[in-house]
Amino acid sequence: MNLSLRHMKAFTALAALRSFTRAAEHCCLTQSAFSALISNLESDLGVKLFSRSTRNVELTAEGEAFQNIVAHLLPETERALAEMRDHVERRKGRVALAALPSISSGILPGLIARFSADYPGISVQVQDVASTVCIDMVRNRQVDFALCAAVYPSTDLDIEVLARDTFHFICPASHPLASRRRLSVQDVLDYPIIGFESNSSIRQHLDAAIYPRQWLRSHQVNSLSTAAGFIAAGLGVTIAPTLALFQFRLAGLKAVPLTLPINERDICLARRRDATDSLAAQAFLALLREHLQPSVQALAHTLD
Repeated sequence: MNLSLRHMKAFTALAALRSFTRAAEHCCLTQSAFSALISNLESDLGVKLFSRSTRNVELTAEGEAFQNIVAHLLPETERALAEMRDHVERRKGRVALAALPSISSGILPGLIARFSADYPGISVQVQDVASTVCIDMVRNRQVDFALCAAVYPSTDLDIEVLARDTFHFICPASHPLASRRRLSVQDVLDYPIIGFESNSSIRQHLDAAIYPRQWLRSHQVNSLSTAAGFIAAGLGVTIAPTLALFQFRLAGLKAVPLTLPINERDICLARRRDATDSLAAQAFLALLREHLQPSVQALAHTLD
């Protein structure tokens, strides 16, 4: 049978009002259309639900049994449909993403705030992890998508470049290179830098940019905030991408644009090729495609 919400509402109205005329008016139907709906329901069930006379409409025994069923089923059906309408109209939902720590701490909070203002009922959950972990989380279906550095092409992932950033030499304002407008890689190779761990996408890009040469390293740290603290304490300098400049602004340092042999770093959107994005995820992806690159460009002036 094909039991619809219209059938259940019509049955409930007639059971309560005991009048085809009043029940039809309650359901905003003509009496003939309402009668056809009830007849169709009884035909599908194979049983009479109402006994009819010229004056009275009464529930049959089977009608009373069906009323008990509908009393539970109708509210749940209406709740389920309302829930789906909330998702379709983006009043509810969830977006889960993984992102590089430099994105998570700098650009992403502002974009999430913008998104939450437009879609207050959609929760956004962020995992700030290294680029390789971002990819693993996408593959393992732990997140809807990831914002990561460039990755090798693969058959199971769709990779889309959303933005590009460049690199900066970060130093105290008293450093000999702090007053320069732009630096080349030759200008900085002789300065030991505060480096990052081997699985850092920043480290991997910097190493590839000057290969087979190597950077001199004074310290190695795990986080950008630690690097900023080291520099502020006079323990050295570092090289960081545009996305990370937010961290160094907090420490009151100087960022000088640096031209590298591989000068731009791709910031990519990684998604499973077999995945179907939820409506909530589609809305957040639209925001990223529109605003990520302008946000990166705005960050470039953070320490000007």
